[in-house]
Amino acid sequence: MDIDHIRQRLRALGARPSHEGRLLRAWLQGRALDAGPHTDSNRLPKALQTALPELEAELHGLARVRSEHPGEDGTRLLVELADGQTVESVLLPRDGLCVSTQLGCAVGCVFCMTGKDGLLRQLGSAEIVAQVALARRLRRVHKVVFMGMGEPAHNLDAVVEAIELLGTEGAIPHKNLVLSTVGDLRVFERLPQMRVKPALALSLHTTRAELRTQLLPRAPRIDPAELVELGEAWARTTGYPIQYQWTLIEGVNDGEEELDGIVGLLAGKYAVMNMIPFNAVDGLDFRRPSAERAAEIARSLHRRGILTKLRQSAGQDVDAGCGQLRARESQVAFVRRAEKRAARGAANTADA
Repeated sequence: MDIDHIRQRLRALGARPSHEGRLLRAWLQGRALDAGPHTDSNRLPKALQTALPELEAELHGLARVRSEHPGEDGTRLLVELADGQTVESVLLPRDGLCVSTQLGCAVGCVFCMTGKDGLLRQLGSAEIVAQVALARRLRRVHKVVFMGMGEPAHNLDAVVEAIELLGTEGAIPHKNLVLSTVGDLRVFERLPQMRVKPALALSLHTTRAELRTQLLPRAPRIDPAELVELGEAWARTTGYPIQYQWTLIEGVNDGEEELDGIVGLLAGKYAVMNMIPFNAVDGLDFRRPSAERAAEIARSLHRRGILTKLRQSAGQDVDAGCGQLRARESQVAFVRRAEKRAARGAANTADA
């Protein structure tokens, strides 16, 4: 479902623009659709009032909590969609929320669990926004980052529609809507056309074009230097610094050559470098550098004039980094189905 579908439903039930905005705001704030004072001036049409319980149930069904996994750096939610599929959202510190935009991912970053099975399907704009409405029923949300499962640039129409709604009826400041991308040129073409101007996070991970191709095998072939220049232009347009994402992998992108490259690319830029030590994933041979080495990298970049933040991958302490919850549940479901098939086979053999 997309947001336009919801708007059409409301209008078909007689909603005027004021009714439409009021109901969307209530949903996005995690409140009941009929919440607030009822006066003659804001009374809903009878058909719309009658349909509210069914509409509310449908909206709540877009995103439900399957399981919660509290951690030191936030609570990771396994979210069930209306079709029974699951994605991940994260309740971040300081009223933040990380949402997913796709079921799976086509970029295939070699250090990420989400992309191991490729792209399964796109999320509709209403499913993306529903993660915010769900989170707001649990606690306050004042910042939304589009950094969960999926590459937002590959579902750009839905992501833009979600950002526009959250930045208007959702009452989230534009700078607190953070669009993350591996660097698809379509994002930079679309950003100036948007009514809501989001902040931007760019997945860099290396300053070397050939290594970037290895780490992000199906990302657009864009040189890191060109990516930084595009980001800098948007930063100067909006007044928001670009957040550069760097998954820190021992022996891959944590050497002095890379640190020199970062300084060469980002010196004087309106930017923040987010260093995120690799989150261990079953079946992958990559390792995270020691805490001491990661801290020294951050200090070294600071000394050389690059604003650097050393972050932890959300859910790391509960083995629930991005994509791992869904993968683990899918594996459990696979085993259970296999056990049931084996049990049925044994019973059929006994009957024979």
